[in-house]
Amino acid sequence: MRNRMVDEQLSARDIHDERVLAALRRVPRHEYVEADPIDAYDDRPLPIGHGVTISQPYIVALMTQALAVNDTDRVLEVGTGSGYGAAVLAELAAHVTTIEMIEPLAIAARARLADRYGHVEVVSGDGTIGHPPRAPYDAISVTAAGPTIPPPLLEQLAPGGRLVMPVGRGVERLVRLTRGPDGDVTEELTAVRFVPLQGRHGA
Repeated sequence: MRNRMVDEQLSARDIHDERVLAALRRVPRHEYVEADPIDAYDDRPLPIGHGVTISQPYIVALMTQALAVNDTDRVLEVGTGSGYGAAVLAELAAHVTTIEMIEPLAIAARARLADRYGHVEVVSGDGTIGHPPRAPYDAISVTAAGPTIPPPLLEQLAPGGRLVMPVGRGVERLVRLTRGPDGDVTEELTAVRFVPLQGRHGA
């Protein structure tokens, strides 16, 4: 089912990064959702408890591809959820710090990820302020929509770093910000629909 998800839903569209596709083949999505294992590989959001959903595989793949993560990168993820996105990032990066505001989700994700990914740190708290002890980050992924990119996240982005986040209210656009030598460059990737970003610098 994982292979079919990758072949039919991702590589058949515009997901072309072979490392990202391989990571998605390796991570068992059915272990990160509450749905039937057969439904876990449908290209749609699915519930993970506490009124929260896991993003559809295509969006996870698109955001991961846009981050252009390599095996020496330090990555920050805002919005751990079930831990699926962190697992995909962990297949690609040297270290992943992931922050979750809902404590029970953070505890469950920490337990789920601990045995497989010793280089993933799950932090409970407000993701909009980032996690300065591990900064700067080469890549930052934000899995909820805010009106603007939180300033603390920009402060924690390394030179040459990439940040991917849905921005807007009502009409949301997935954007990628790249920290270049002559300033930040922002690109719009596609229209999306995400839950509101919670926290000090959120919605």
